[in-house]
Amino acid sequence: MPHRMILFVVMLGFSLALFGCNSSKVGMSGKVVFSDDKAPLTKGTVCFESDTYVARGRLNHNGEYTLGSESERDGLPPGRYRVYIGGASVEETPSGADSDEEAVSIPRPLISTKYAKGATSGITLEVDASTRRFDFEVDRYKKQ
Repeated sequence: MPHRMILFVVMLGFSLALFGCNSSKVGMSGKVVFSDDKAPLTKGTVCFESDTYVARGRLNHNGEYTLGSESERDGLPPGRYRVYIGGASVEETPSGADSDEEAVSIPRPLISTKYAKGATSGITLEVDASTRRFDFEVDRYKKQ
């Protein structure tokens, strides 16, 4: 009888370790638009970061994202997150480039550079089991 109890406890612990982590994640999606005209931001990756965790979701042509951490679209654990957007830029060739020279593309930011880091974006979110969607607005990049 003691061997069965030990086997039961080991199997229960293994099951909780295997399935318990994934069941505590919250599926999260949303949309990012520009604050001036509500047009969707279609380039970049939305990132949610805490002191111990990061989840990401690539923006699509409608400005929508779905977060994933260990795999695509698997969500993130409940907690407080700083939100930022990486890779929100387009490649441009500078005007006036000589046609005989090889054109070099330069990335131009689409959104204010403050959104590139969680510490400066000013966007935070408390995620709990009921949080499923987070839509937000960003400011366009303005040359200074």
